[in-house]
Order: sequence, then structure tokens, then C-alpha cells
Amino acid sequence: MTKPILQVEHVKKYFPITGGILGKKIGDMKAVDGVSFHVNEGETLGIVGESGCGKSTTGRMLLRLIEPTEGTILFDNQDLRALPKKEMRKVRRNIQMIFQDPYASLNPRHTVEKILEEPLIVHGIGNAAERKKKVSDMLEVVGLTSYHARRYPHQFSGGQRQRIGIARALMTHPKLIIADEPVSALDVSIQSQVLNLLKDLQKEFQLTYIFIAHDLGVVRHISDRVGVMYKGRMVELAAAEKIYQNPLHPYTQQLLAAVPIPDPEYYQEGAEAAIQFGTLPSPYVIDDSWMNIDSERDDLVEVEPGHFVACRLK
Repeated sequence: MTKPILQVEHVKKYFPITGGILGKKIGDMKAVDGVSFHVNEGETLGIVGESGCGKSTTGRMLLRLIEPTEGTILFDNQDLRALPKKEMRKVRRNIQMIFQDPYASLNPRHTVEKILEEPLIVHGIGNAAERKKKVSDMLEVVGLTSYHARRYPHQFSGGQRQRIGIARALMTHPKLIIADEPVSALDVSIQSQVLNLLKDLQKEFQLTYIFIAHDLGVVRHISDRVGVMYKGRMVELAAAEKIYQNPLHPYTQQLLAAVPIPDPEYYQEGAEAAIQFGTLPSPYVIDDSWMNIDSERDDLVEVEPGHFVACRLK
């Protein structure tokens, strides 16, 4: 039986809202409001939701790139929130991140070789010759060549830049990779190549993924389990096929109903309601009346084996 490599319990991130002439705090913007989940070794947990739901903030809190307001984050049974910054840097050798924008996340003034070598230098891995060989080997692994090491990021296509970002994340041989919208900035024709590369790398290096995205099709392709976030909360969590075949939360149902079907004759029940729903409500006000649910119940409850839902119909 696989064991959890990561356990997240009641994690919150509140940003202060200020107002008035003196800029006093008048409230909180609840970016993440009590998220709990676990990730098993070797699996891919997909986290989906609309822009502003808190999924990227959650991912960054796991690395403490953003400090949580409350909650517990256990990685390999180690409490990450209790670690001083120096110790947290050591942990990041085993937790790496792939960012959404493959150009903005790469230093335009550095060659690819310097970009990939930097994590090795930071963590004191190898000497100069060993690092250079490792850079060359990793470029080959992600589908590039050692010749590319002498180039700069602007000399690559978007898909190639994301491969460089993936190579950088792999340089320290991490156990867990948090992929934050890693293919959303790429052409559709390139997305499948990068997704297949990530799946191949997972098998080769025994990786565990947290895959954050808003594209439900992409998440279904790569994930073992899927968590759906709405306004800072995890509202449904289950195996990928259960989420797509039998969504139980009204918000999950709306998300799936809004996915376009490339057939003008096809009518999907609930699609009109999804269109009427429109944009995500303000994060400052909790109003779930449109979903006809009891929003006071925000804890995940197992309603069938492995299928968790956070609220009930009124």
C-alpha cells in the first residue's frame, strides 16, 4: 500500500484588506480557506478550478514561497511550517516547481547551462565537471540536446522553454514536483507532447506530481485523483474518472457542463446554467446561494469509497 508523501491539513492564506485614510485593516481576503488533502507516493493529484480559486496560492504555500496563515504541511512526516528558512531550503531539493510561463520563469541573461546548473550549486551537488555532464544528460532526457546548453531562453520556442523548466525542476532529483499550469501557455499541439513527457518522466524517476490547472481535459489526461477548488476551498476530491463520470458537487457539475463539446448538434444538460453562472463571484463575499447548497458545511466528507464532497444540497 502506497503511503502519503504529503499531507495538508486545514491550510489557510488570508491577505489583509485595508481602507480609509490611514490604511487600517478592515477585513481579510480569504485566498485559501482551510484546504486539506494528501498526496500518495508516485501518484498525480490534479487540482482544478477557475482563476482566483486559490489553487496556485495553495501550490506556492507547499513550498513556502507564500507563507500560510494557518494549517499544517507535512512532507515525509516533516512539518514544513516549523522549519527555519535555512532548513526549508534543504527540503526544496526534494520539492520542486514547474511554473506556468516558461519564459518569465527563466533568467533571460543566463544560458541554459547556467540556469540548469544553478540548483546544483545552491544545494552543493557535484563539482564543475559533474554538473556540466548532468546538465547535458538532463537536456537529453527532456528531448533537447547538449548543444542547446549554450543558448539563451529567447532562442527557444515556448514548448522548448517549458522543457528547460522541467529539466531545471529535475536537476536535484526531487520526490515531489508541483506543476502550476505547466501547459496553459503552450499551443494545443505542443501541450500533449509536454504532458506525455511528464508522464514518461514520472515513471523514469518515480516522481509524485501535484498538477494545477484550469483545463479539465488536461487534468483528466494526467491525474490519478482530482481535487476541485472553489473560492479557496476544496469542494470535491475523488479518483479522476469518478469526478468526470459522477460529479456530486454543484460547482463541479457546472465546471464540467461548461466544457465545450465540438459538435453543434450535441446538447449537454446543464450547459445553459453554466453559461448563466458567468464569472467567479467576489472572493470577499461568500454567497453560495446560486448552487442551492449548505455552505456552512465546508469539511470534506466521504460519501462513497474514495469520493469526498464538502457540502450538501439544501
